[in-house]
Amino acid sequence: MAAGLVMREAHFPGRAPVDAYGDGGFRFAEMSHRGSILCLPSGIYGWAPADPLALTSADFAKLLAEADKVEILLVGTGKELRPLPADLRAALKEARISADPMSTGAAVRTYNVLLAEDRAVAAALIAVD
Repeated sequence: MAAGLVMREAHFPGRAPVDAYGDGGFRFAEMSHRGSILCLPSGIYGWAPADPLALTSADFAKLLAEADKVEILLVGTGKELRPLPADLRAALKEARISADPMSTGAAVRTYNVLLAEDRAVAAALIAVD
């Protein structure tokens, strides 16, 4: 019996700084990922959202499941700073997570600094070209 190709959700099981971003993706841990990513204490995951204005709390289900391990969420909203929708801000506040939206480049740099300081940080990074 021939084994078929098994597609798995993109996941890096650990915390790692983001080495590069652009061209529609990210480089981290000597790997590259095309598309957006979610950096959590449990690892780095491929993340579907591409429109910062359409984010919902459902997009952050994995983050909310780990809310006890996260104090700061950096949201890279693409090339420009975009505000988070009010219902999403409310859901994060209820989970006691401080959310800071900023451009993806600023979020990557800030995430790397806070990660190096061993802070309870997570990042939701929308890919940029």
